[in-house]
Amino acid sequence: MTEDLSILTLIAQASLVVKIVMAILASISFMSWYWIFYKGFSISAARSATADFEQSFWSGGDLTILFRNISNDRDSAGPLGRIFEAGYREFSKLHGQKTLEASDIINGARRAMRATYQRELDDLEAHLAFLASVGSVSPYIGLFGTVWGIMNAFRGLSNVSSATLAHVAPGIAEALVATAIGLFAAIPAVLAYNRYAHDIDRLSIRFESFVEEFSNILQRQLR
Repeated sequence: MTEDLSILTLIAQASLVVKIVMAILASISFMSWYWIFYKGFSISAARSATADFEQSFWSGGDLTILFRNISNDRDSAGPLGRIFEAGYREFSKLHGQKTLEASDIINGARRAMRATYQRELDDLEAHLAFLASVGSVSPYIGLFGTVWGIMNAFRGLSNVSSATLAHVAPGIAEALVATAIGLFAAIPAVLAYNRYAHDIDRLSIRFESFVEEFSNILQRQLR
């Protein structure tokens, strides 16, 4: 009679330690997919909001009106809009102090934008470290389950007078399922981490370029 080697049967018949390893990997995979989708939507929204703000900013409209609109709705302004809002707010506050030099006003506005830029970047990078950890650790967790399962499979052969492939195959197969689950958790996490890290780097460059360009615009207004 042919032994059932389906995935569900192998999981059900696995030893307790291997089942625990599989449960851990399944939980990690679920959390990983949650953050993959969450970060994908949040980075896409940040990229879209950044493009909308750049279009509004470089259209030549009144910066005071743009600042007022963003101040009234900071949540939908996007990271670049909030960077602009912080810089323009600090510029307006310092510009009203007649005792300050132009360089002090510009440096104050730039510091405000830099602080907001760092906060926005931290928000975008949040939980990326988790995806990196899943990508690097999951295969080893799965490998531990595989090694343990194979040890149990060969230990069971000590009670058999003549070992055949039929005796060894089910134990090894159920052990390898742990490695497969580990890879299933790791591969999407690695791909998502690399993609999101690249997207965030591109956004970071756009933010830094805007800080410098907007600082130059503010400096020209003081002349």
